[in-house]
Amino acid sequence: MPLAMEAPRRMGAAPVDEAVAELAPAKINLHLHVTGRRADGYHLLDSLVVFAGAADEVMVEPGEGHSLRLGGPEAGALAAEPDNLVLRAARLLAEAAGRDLPGAALLLEKRLPVASGIGGGSADAAAALRALNRFWGLGMAGPALEALALRLGADVPVCVASRPTRMQGVGEVLSAAPGLPAFGMVLANPRVSLATPGIFAARTGPFSPPAVLPARWADAAALAEALRALRNDLEPPAISLCPPIAGVLEALSALPGALMARMSGSGATCFALFADAAAAEHAAMLLPPAWWRWGGGVRAAA
Repeated sequence: MPLAMEAPRRMGAAPVDEAVAELAPAKINLHLHVTGRRADGYHLLDSLVVFAGAADEVMVEPGEGHSLRLGGPEAGALAAEPDNLVLRAARLLAEAAGRDLPGAALLLEKRLPVASGIGGGSADAAAALRALNRFWGLGMAGPALEALALRLGADVPVCVASRPTRMQGVGEVLSAAPGLPAFGMVLANPRVSLATPGIFAARTGPFSPPAVLPARWADAAALAEALRALRNDLEPPAISLCPPIAGVLEALSALPGALMARMSGSGATCFALFADAAAAEHAAMLLPPAWWRWGGGVRAAA
């Protein structure tokens, strides 16, 4: 049974007839270098981001005011949240439109684990912006949605387009990714939630330089070799706070056909690269069933 959450109502416009839906794909940091820190405390990053086939889904249909229902296997972890990012995205877009809009009943089908380093909440907020932009017929272009998205969180802008992207600054500097080959990916989480601020606070040592990336990689093996020369600067502090991550990385590295393994974002979800989606899908089933696990392909550039 979906869990209900209500937001303040906005009335006055005629209802919209058609429902719309948008996927919210998992965001994976293939590398993540912490390159500096601003005076306001926000860290500067350099990261190559891709989006997996694993995804939440946001659906919008006519409703009275703005409301949100939660469904899906991971919905329980969000039940206690007083103000989900999806509702905040709805209010932000409605305010940006500057006029009364029809009510919107949103359903978040939650399939990605919460607070797991794969941008689930950010992807959900971005999917809500895209879905409501269509639902309300606002016609806002991608850059305008990205500017709004930054007000919801540093990871939300890159999730608006959900395509391979190089992400820098605090998340607002987005540029095209190098040419990526087809490859598969396994995601695994030991059912541990990690708070991002604590991971950044535990990071020590000097800042890293931005990665030097080629124009493209010929195949999955070349991509994996290049990534092994890079790193996720948040992986050591995350392991220090959550030792099971080391076991996940070891298990991923041992899977048949795994090309390399690394933690994504601030954890605890880790990934392994494979030559193709079929190999990844098969390998994921070899991991402990108590973990959250997924295997398949990644979304190509639009």
